[in-house]
Amino acid sequence: MPKDVILTPEGLASLRAELEHMSTVRRREVAARIKDAREFGDISENAEYDDAKNEQAMLEARIAVLEEKLRSATVIDASELDNEVVRVGTTVHVVDGDGAEHRYTIVGSAEAKPAQMKLSNESPVGKALLGRRAGDTVSVTTPRGERQLKIAKIEVA
Repeated sequence: MPKDVILTPEGLASLRAELEHMSTVRRREVAARIKDAREFGDISENAEYDDAKNEQAMLEARIAVLEEKLRSATVIDASELDNEVVRVGTTVHVVDGDGAEHRYTIVGSAEAKPAQMKLSNESPVGKALLGRRAGDTVSVTTPRGERQLKIAKIEVA
């Protein structure tokens, strides 16, 4: 049974755009590669053909994953968000135990990009922050050890 995918409106648009690109542009490119590789001769010993077919299989698998995510997606309604409680779709300003300030946007797992400070609601930090209010301090176990985070401010993203 597929798990529910939680998306922000921006995440939904991004997945749809990726699916559209994969289904049209990338499919045509891979089909052209397969056609060109066939022209090299015997396909049983043609590495270019095998490579193109492998790329096609990976492309079709990615398209299937995207379609499944979109089918099971629950989109966050921005009008239901407020700056009182941390939820998926909010941006949280926190101060860690060292006094360093961080700004995390809580998103569904399909949109998570830790390098861009978009944390999944299923990540240790995301889970710890969900449902909390400004002024709350949470304790989070991370791979680097225990961290204390104080919520300074919550914004609707």
